[in-house]
Amino acid sequence: MRILLIVLPLIVGVVYADEISTTKNSKLLQKGKKIVDTLCDSDKLPISTDIDIAIEKLKKSKACPPLSASKLKAVTYYITSRNTQTPPITHRAAIVVPKDAKCPVCGMLVHKYPKWTTKMIVDGKSYYFDGVKDMMKYYIYSADFPYDRKSISKILVNDYYTLEAIDAKDAYYVYDSDLFGPMGRELIAFRDERSAKSFSDDHNGKSILRFDEISSDMIVKLDSE
Repeated sequence: MRILLIVLPLIVGVVYADEISTTKNSKLLQKGKKIVDTLCDSDKLPISTDIDIAIEKLKKSKACPPLSASKLKAVTYYITSRNTQTPPITHRAAIVVPKDAKCPVCGMLVHKYPKWTTKMIVDGKSYYFDGVKDMMKYYIYSADFPYDRKSISKILVNDYYTLEAIDAKDAYYVYDSDLFGPMGRELIAFRDERSAKSFSDDHNGKSILRFDEISSDMIVKLDSE
């Protein structure tokens, strides 16, 4: 009983601290949004998930007038929060992966990696992959994966930031950044070039590619080091 009485205040204290932290973050987020809506050009705001990088990008972008330290903190918190949290998907949902679906290239369970999930429908059958790299192997390496490429009816990738399913041929791919996927060095998909460029700048991407620019040599290089 005495142990319970000692532990209970500690638990209550942790919960209370979390509530205070959540409230402060919520207020900071609201403040940042208000500043952006009233003072800034939202079209020029940088995209970043890193606070320090966001601050430097914001200063260079001149999207906002000179801000005090507290306002700068609020705006950068708002910028990074809206890119680290998954926003509501209003257009197309994320790729839904059956829990038992395994990547036909590496054999890994795909549903564990939603940010990296891709899907290909071949002759009416759905195949799921744990990254663009493995999907491109299945698409490009005809000797290893013999099937009629003309029977492919759909190829989908998840946008890395929003998890929105997009047509693979409409996406922009950051090649070989410092952020690794389940199978190591990767091609990371984005629905627009601006998002891809911002991510590439933040994570040292080698280049930004369209679907038809991805070659077998590039795939080999991703696995070579």
